[in-house]
Amino acid sequence: MIVITRFAPSPTGYLHLGHVRNAIEVWNFAREHGGKVLLRIEDHDRQRSKPAFEAAIREDLAWLGFAPDAEVPRQSERDAAYREVLSGLVAQGLVYGCTCTRAEIINSHYEGTCRNLTIGLRPDVGWRIRIEPGVELFDDLRIGPQQQDPSAQCGDLLIRDRLGNWTYQWAATIDDYLQGVTHVIRGEDLLDSTGRQIRLARLAGRPEPATFLHHALIMRSPGKKLSKSDGDTGIRELRARGFSREDVTSMALHGPPR
Repeated sequence: MIVITRFAPSPTGYLHLGHVRNAIEVWNFAREHGGKVLLRIEDHDRQRSKPAFEAAIREDLAWLGFAPDAEVPRQSERDAAYREVLSGLVAQGLVYGCTCTRAEIINSHYEGTCRNLTIGLRPDVGWRIRIEPGVELFDDLRIGPQQQDPSAQCGDLLIRDRLGNWTYQWAATIDDYLQGVTHVIRGEDLLDSTGRQIRLARLAGRPEPATFLHHALIMRSPGKKLSKSDGDTGIRELRARGFSREDVTSMALHGPPR
């Protein structure tokens, strides 16, 4: 099996140290296993994605020396592919329209309020996929054996919002499937998404799930992960302050000076 992984930034802001840490993990894994890295621009959020952010991300990646083996279409160009997969799920009666707002959903768990209504897949409502109870088992390459019940975690998944945006869970899952991604390398803050993405991929027709590795996050101090709000993680700012690419990659691995 040829190892195929991906680096998938969202152009809703500039590249920061967390992205660089992920890029290091992705490229190192691919090189160690003789694999390939795809660059995928995840601009499914059309309201927040900006061409200027995408251009800056590409510039910073080139400056850091991360060259993908191939590029795949950005998610804003993938509507036809998403709808084709969706049609099979609609035919199975697994998709329904939902008028619930984010404020009405408590603790990020959807209780199925609209599940048995006849709202339909109108363009002005959210679209959800039925997630039945059941445990997903997977073996994270770093953390080890895991089990998650997506129904208990989040309930029926929103796959398209009322603004017409495909959601992260849907777009990333379908792209990983159709683009042949064999290994998903990402931060451990996304570990909880894995079971639901495995379930979605199976419903969409993927016979075998991708393999997952969730790497450690950059920590500013014990118990506190680094974030953009700390104000010293932007690659453009670090470059402007005279840091070299070696400095930046070192900070991405070990954290900025305290």
